[in-house]
Amino acid sequence: MNPQLLLELVKMQMPFGKYKGTLLCNLPVSYLEWFKSKGFPEGKLGVLLETMYEIKLNGLEELLGPIKRM
Repeated sequence: MNPQLLLELVKMQMPFGKYKGTLLCNLPVSYLEWFKSKGFPEGKLGVLLETMYEIKLNGLEELLGPIKRM
């Protein structure tokens, strides 16, 4: 996993939709599941959302804790 992706997950906000302005790491799993079923957006945002989905799906959110405290 690219460490830069983890940093971006705790700093980047959702740019559109119901959760506009919410940090990607704070998006609810139900929203990420919706993207999984409909298709993640193209480009960097899609990669970040899919990464966050996998982190939450596998219960690995504690990986982001130290990064959030930076």
